[in-house]
Amino acid sequence: MIRLFKHYIPHAVLLLGLFDLGLLGLAGELAWRLRADQIGIDIGSTADRAGLLAAFAGVMITVMISVGVFGAESLRSMRYATARLLVAISLGVIALSFVDWISGGAHFWRSVLAYAMALAIVFLIANRLVIGGFLGASAFRRRVLVLGAGNRADRLRKLGERPESGFVIVGYIGMSDGPHTVEEAINRSAIHNLKRFVENLGVSEVVLALEERRNSLPLQDLLRMKTAGVHVNDFSSFIERETGRVDLDTVNPSWLIFSDGFSSGRAVSSAAKRVFDIAASTLLLVLTAPIIALFAIIVKLDSKGPAFFRQTRVGLYGQHFDLIKLRSMRTDAEVNGAQFAQQNDPRVTRVGRFIRKVRIDELPQTWSVLKGEMSFVGPRPERPEFVSDLEEKLPYYAERHMVKPGITGWAQINYPYGANLEDSRHKLEYDLYYAKNYTPFLDLLILLQTLRVVLWHEGAR
Repeated sequence: MIRLFKHYIPHAVLLLGLFDLGLLGLAGELAWRLRADQIGIDIGSTADRAGLLAAFAGVMITVMISVGVFGAESLRSMRYATARLLVAISLGVIALSFVDWISGGAHFWRSVLAYAMALAIVFLIANRLVIGGFLGASAFRRRVLVLGAGNRADRLRKLGERPESGFVIVGYIGMSDGPHTVEEAINRSAIHNLKRFVENLGVSEVVLALEERRNSLPLQDLLRMKTAGVHVNDFSSFIERETGRVDLDTVNPSWLIFSDGFSSGRAVSSAAKRVFDIAASTLLLVLTAPIIALFAIIVKLDSKGPAFFRQTRVGLYGQHFDLIKLRSMRTDAEVNGAQFAQQNDPRVTRVGRFIRKVRIDELPQTWSVLKGEMSFVGPRPERPEFVSDLEEKLPYYAERHMVKPGITGWAQINYPYGANLEDSRHKLEYDLYYAKNYTPFLDLLILLQTLRVVLWHEGAR
């Protein structure tokens, strides 16, 4: 994987994206040449159009990221990838056509965009048929050797068997003579020279997956492999990198303390984040005020009770604040006490079901962003009643409050809506990853992919 601004990007995704970027530029150039030839004007130099071609390719790639073209499902399913590509290219052309209309038709001719759209669809689908097939081959995956043969090693095996996995496990070494969960593991005692064994297998990374590390670390073996140029990683760090979450089953306080993350450099990131929040929330409130007002009237007419409702939530450093949303449930929804929303929740009103699906009920939260109680990106703020219970049952739950809560977040784009303790545990793993690694780049990635969640109603309830 490539680490970009503290966030890991699979080699396959990066390579596929670079090919896409080049093909989009080619589609834009061929579309212009085709149209220029039709109307009989001078084609001119490609260098003169470099800025417009870069803008075309950049907008398209941005929309493709937003709708999930580079997601795990798109990498393993051609049908899924094609559907997302069609949506992305259509949205991109619509956006550029709007820009063309605003600028008086001086930049992106709609006729050229029509040709570019058709060519882009053909090129990008062909790219996935030809290049995508090679990206799925084991030659493009990192070769990993696992030290361990217990439950952790078995978890790595299952992770490596996923179609979208970026690594292939070439062997398991049991570091003890006891029974093995992974039956094909080789006992360490059967290998005379581990360094040579690693070199013969072409291993690029070794993962330490011992069940009990106390007084059992194979330090001499690890040192020899490290000095031979092989990357050595521990289980928790490997899981974090490959899954984008912090594994609560194996993480411990010392790992959180000594692993990379929670850097002091985030002061600059926090300042930039706040400037963006103020500017974006002000603009969004101005643009959506008519929509909020309209649906406030509709909510009021649809059911008894106020159009808006306030609810106490836990924010940064555990401080409480009032969250404002458009009301989507009956006024007696919690007459029996606080409870999670459920699938097909009978407490949701007719209008509430619609505004939840398209996320209109979330728009008034922009006011909390402007006041500084929330950010656009961060862990979702929970209610005090739930927080006190979850802090007792889930380790490190309080650490998610070390960053400002958000309207959308890393957990929201990676995990469906949760309504029980197990779901809260999984979402906490993603929240901890965000709290540990957040940068403006990760925030931008989350904001872009929130469009995917909205379009396909992923996580809405």
